[in-house]
Amino acid sequence: MAITLTDLLADAALGLVAEGRAVAPPHPIEWVAVTELEDPRPFLNGAEVVLTTGVRLGTAAAQRAFVRRAHEAGALAIGFGVGLTHQRIPAAVLAEADDVGLPAFRVPYEVPFVAIGKRVADALSADRFAGLEELLESHAVLASALLGPGGLGALLGELARMLGTDVALFQYGARIAGAAGPASSGARSSGARSSGTGSPGTGSSGTRSSGTGSPGTGAPGPDPKRGHASGPASAAAGAPGPETRAWHHLPIATGLKDRCTLAIAEPYGRAAVVEYAQNLISVELTNQARNRTGMRNAVGQLLEDVVRGTLAGAEAAARLAGTGIDTALRHGVLIVDVASGQRRALRTLPLPDGWSGVPAGLVDERLVLVLPSPATPAIPEPADLGRYLHGAGLTARIGVGGTYAQPNGLRWSYFEAREALQRGQALNIADRLSLTSLLMTSADVPLSDLAAETLEPLEAFDEAHGAGLLATLQRYLELDGSVAAVAAALGLHRNTVRYRLQQVVTLTGYDPAVTADRVHLYLALRIRALG
Repeated sequence: MAITLTDLLADAALGLVAEGRAVAPPHPIEWVAVTELEDPRPFLNGAEVVLTTGVRLGTAAAQRAFVRRAHEAGALAIGFGVGLTHQRIPAAVLAEADDVGLPAFRVPYEVPFVAIGKRVADALSADRFAGLEELLESHAVLASALLGPGGLGALLGELARMLGTDVALFQYGARIAGAAGPASSGARSSGARSSGTGSPGTGSSGTRSSGTGSPGTGAPGPDPKRGHASGPASAAAGAPGPETRAWHHLPIATGLKDRCTLAIAEPYGRAAVVEYAQNLISVELTNQARNRTGMRNAVGQLLEDVVRGTLAGAEAAARLAGTGIDTALRHGVLIVDVASGQRRALRTLPLPDGWSGVPAGLVDERLVLVLPSPATPAIPEPADLGRYLHGAGLTARIGVGGTYAQPNGLRWSYFEAREALQRGQALNIADRLSLTSLLMTSADVPLSDLAAETLEPLEAFDEAHGAGLLATLQRYLELDGSVAAVAAALGLHRNTVRYRLQQVVTLTGYDPAVTADRVHLYLALRIRALG
């Protein structure tokens, strides 16, 4: 236990005697400095007890100056050794000490200064040893929590208890886990103001930075300065206090470009354990990313077999059950597609709160989620997932298929979702099962080959001459065969549109003005768009 001036003066073995009117400060003594210099300031760091016999303090002016300089240097007290140069503490020393509020005490002749220094050094050593023991015990508690069934959430709960404050973990700009400190938990249980688990803003610096304490998942950029979170951080975290709250943001190394940070609400103590917690979290998230990649590849292979029709019936139902999908119940497929340069992120991207238990796999470099119907209250809306992906810095589109039972139902829902993606919106909900989607569920029909055979002549002609035949055909079919509407949409003369359509007939052998041929061309374009 660190020793204070009060503790030191109370040690009967030393026999120190307090003099003067200044009150002993509660701060622990950092060290004992013995000096006979008239100006000890260059050799003091603050929080020391300064010991002297006053050999060079022969005048009242020198004595007063010594006290002032010791006080300016941050000394906690002056111990004056009597029986050598001075038989008692000089009056000028006591008067100046009282004036500046610096405690003074008498050191009897028979008490060596080294005894005082040893007493303080022993207390400091014992305090550091106790702190090390406590730190090692904390390390063991955090490691045990992480390895237990509670995992990362349990670790954060123990860390919040140790620090006495709220903690939250962010990855890709979103809160993925967190825990409330004892004060926040007590406030919630007693009916204090609360709005769920809070989320400070995420910073990416290793120092104190300002964070937006809103319930959302905003991610302000790095701020190397200590700041305060603006917004209802305290309320969002369920903690009493002012609306403005400071958060300490610490980076977590995962080997990914995920802007992972550990946010700790200030003030907090026992910071030594935080570094160990950072290391544990780093290892855990790295392992989770590796496991997530393996799991998504395995589930994706299974879903791909179901979608392609190579796995069906009872065998498909049994294998899907192993991933948590009960095909006797209705399920819907949600597909996440991102820009081609961002698709690697889908292998390791953690899903936000509420989505972590949803079966997920990679099919054709897209993330496929299988959602139960009706959705459980724990699963947020697809729009929430879209906002999370946007916050993670991904240019994403989401396609949502209908809900069906049985493995074949997953196939239909998958192709509905994939077809819905072609609308190009951030969130695309399938209206109903289309003939295109139904045809795509059959791996036995060489649709891609038929589409390529039909459209490749047009692609080659466009590439060679820049004729825009595919674009014209696309708009013609979209606009219900109206030459006037196509001309207006493309800014062309009607005769130019007619000429291009005639070239389509010449190159493909299919006339978009004939119903059967129009259906064939439409399906070819849709299959081409679906990849």
